[in-house]
Amino acid sequence: MRELVVLGTASQVPTRARNHNGYLLLWDGEGILFDPGEGTQRQMIHAGVAATKVTRICLTHVHGDHCYGLPGVLSRLALDRVEHPVHLHYPASGEEVVRALVAVSTPGIDLRLVPHGAAGEIAPGLAVEPLRHRIGTFGYRLAEPDGRTIVRERLAAAGIRGPDVARLQREGRLGGVRIEDVSVPRRGQRFAFVMDTAPCEGAVALAEGADLLVTECTFSDDDVALADQYLHLTAGQAGSIAGAAGARNLVLTHFSSRYPETAELEGQARRRAGNAVVRAAADLDRIGFPRRRGAWMGEGDRDGDG
Repeated sequence: MRELVVLGTASQVPTRARNHNGYLLLWDGEGILFDPGEGTQRQMIHAGVAATKVTRICLTHVHGDHCYGLPGVLSRLALDRVEHPVHLHYPASGEEVVRALVAVSTPGIDLRLVPHGAAGEIAPGLAVEPLRHRIGTFGYRLAEPDGRTIVRERLAAAGIRGPDVARLQREGRLGGVRIEDVSVPRRGQRFAFVMDTAPCEGAVALAEGADLLVTECTFSDDDVALADQYLHLTAGQAGSIAGAAGARNLVLTHFSSRYPETAELEGQARRRAGNAVVRAAADLDRIGFPRRRGAWMGEGDRDGDG
């Protein structure tokens, strides 16, 4: 299962309807928790997701609304006696703050600190790019390896059926038939997470071809001067990143408390987002990845992932 659970959508000041940041990405067997702000542990209860699902925690930077929930989450993992390792990824420039937050949490889990200081892969399939904010900040990108999709008509023409299909997929060749002869390339799914930043190359690089792109949207286009001052994105700038990168779906979050409603922000982003489907997130939303075609695909169904 691949799903994004939105735990909080506020920026610096929470509201009655918006908790501080928190995003749990359920990606096959992993649970990657991004930017746990205050109240994240409680929001997980409201969302119906167990803390035991968390296998990685990724901090974009160490401003409080993105990390002050860390001690509570770690303490809950200890209380629940989580036995699997939990990797904590964060900018190396935030080392002192991260260690202080870890120090006040309940010990007892196999927590592995993984700081990073430059662009690149930090774990299998997980990479970072620097963003442009007031302190050291990195966005995250998770990419599935590319694969191949079986075409049923080609299988039938090759006379392959039943258990031999699995054998061909496993071994890559069955007699004189190669997997390439009965399949087409399938691009792996991609997720991108872009938080506090002004427009920059790193944001576009993270978003490139993303199936699901999550970006901050702190300000309205009408308040671009404030966005420039505090190095944040307006709604339109978030949409432009998605459009320039060819993202399929854009999820907006990290809203300033000055905007009680998000419909106008969503509209501003949509006007500049190209072909991306745009959605303003709300607390406790559960957002699935866009459907892609399954392993049994017809010749006429080859274009794209669905």
